[in-house]
Amino acid sequence: MSSTSTPSARPSVIQLSIKEKAALYAAYIPMFTEGGVFIPTTRDYNLGDDVYVLLSLPEDMQRYPVAGKVAWITPAKAAGGRTQGVGILFPKDEKSRALKLKIEEILGAHMASDRPTQTV
Repeated sequence: MSSTSTPSARPSVIQLSIKEKAALYAAYIPMFTEGGVFIPTTRDYNLGDDVYVLLSLPEDMQRYPVAGKVAWITPAKAAGGRTQGVGILFPKDEKSRALKLKIEEILGAHMASDRPTQTV
């Protein structure tokens, strides 16, 4: 390794297992064009941080690996009693597009709901 290159920090790895549709609805971020999920965490992140997520969905044994980026931050003691955590933006790739469609298929009619979520 040459002295001119700077080593990049390894992205943190977060496992998120969502067991119920209501929890998936609360975590999913449809306003992100590529899709995304909110992850409750007390760890400090910055916008743009790389995060590797192993996501499990309701009634699905498969774990979906997502190499995303922090695109939303809810700080500790946020207004409205919102849960502290980060929103992870899915990357622009075919796997993420398929995952977004899978999540929206699971949520079905819930997508049109006006119930509050973890982010908005």
